[in-house]
Amino acid sequence: MPIYEFVCPSCGHAFERLVALSRAEDPQSCPVCGHERAKKQVSLAAGVIGGGGAAAGNGGGAACGPVG
Repeated sequence: MPIYEFVCPSCGHAFERLVALSRAEDPQSCPVCGHERAKKQVSLAAGVIGGGGAAAGNGGGAACGPVG
């Protein structure tokens, strides 16, 4: 089950939720204000996996290889 990111259009609260693929397009309610139609966001991971993220191939992150 993938984790989707949502933002509430009413209060601006951002949150994540595990949602079954078969229910990915179902309306999600905000856990803060209860608004029934939070907007699904595109996550950074989706952009990187798809090859469009700024982090792809920039050599950043943890070191690989021998230390010392």
